Amino acid sequence: MPFTLPDVWTWDMWFADDGINYHVFYLKASRALGDPNRRHFHVTIGHAVSEDLRAWREVQDALIVSDEPAFDDCTTWTGSIVRDSDDSWRLFYTGTSRAEAGLVQRVGTATSHDLYQWQKHSDAISEADPRWYEKHGSGHWFDEAWRDPWVYRSTDGRAWHMLVTARANTGDADNRGVIGHATSEDLVTWSVQPPLSAPGAGFGQLEVPQIASIDGQSVLIFSCLTNEMSASRRSTGGGGVWSVPITDAEGPFPIERATRLTDESLYAGRLVQNRAGEWFLFAFHHVDERGDFIGALSDAIPVSWGSDGNLRVTDGRFDHVRTEAHLTQPAGG
Repeated sequence: MPFTLPDVWTWDMWFADDGINYHVFYLKASRALGDPNRRHFHVTIGHAVSEDLRAWREVQDALIVSDEPAFDDCTTWTGSIVRDSDDSWRLFYTGTSRAEAGLVQRVGTATSHDLYQWQKHSDAISEADPRWYEKHGSGHWFDEAWRDPWVYRSTDGRAWHMLVTARANTGDADNRGVIGHATSEDLVTWSVQPPLSAPGAGFGQLEVPQIASIDGQSVLIFSCLTNEMSASRRSTGGGGVWSVPITDAEGPFPIERATRLTDESLYAGRLVQNRAGEWFLFAFHHVDERGDFIGALSDAIPVSWGSDGNLRVTDGRFDHVRTEAHLTQPAGG
């Protein structure tokens, strides 16, 4: 059953497994706001636990905004969690400030020994570098995208990589979406790198990126809504959760080959493996048949590789999006 809380909307989420419980962290905001569009700037990071990825129990919230002045005194948004070398947990998250009206995004971090009590580090650790990325006011977009950090080890174990939602500093406004990139040797000091994908793939932004390896094949997933795609990409279908097989977890990523996993009824997908080795997609219930916002976390949705070489939802609920795959061409302009 979906994880629905009666008094709050829930949306973007990320997971951690401590060996006993699965932990899900998610964005949440009070339904008393009335208008779900207001949720983005009245948000906290919630936390729930489960023994089986199906029945969830809410526990105390993980993070709230900092006191002013701070890079995250306006919002704390989507992130990811990894385990450090000393067995502590490190949470990476997105922050924005009131001084910038919440329009400039940066990545911050917090640490924990038990996944319940978190200690923030005061300063941001990463932000968009104008050598490669669009800054606020330099393009034709509504904010400066540098959010949704997904952190993972390099294949040789010597470094850490961070993928972020970002925008290139060249190209048409609806076609600048790229996978931003930063690297670190210690999870503390980060160096921004060129993007791991090229603009012109048909997306204004590639939200909540994640890499996973399923049955020996690596895959990148991300999300994008219809109204944030280029005209050529929209001609092949609408938005939702997207996936693309990749040959190297350290890029480059052929985003132009991406196909949809779901339609816009679900958004901000995450791939999660249970301890039996099975893979599932989680996302949040975005809109209903009338287009009204829902705001609840989905149940565990099984995924597998299709005969066409693309990842697919295997329970049949999104078979209609698979018909688009043969229409999808590299999108430009």
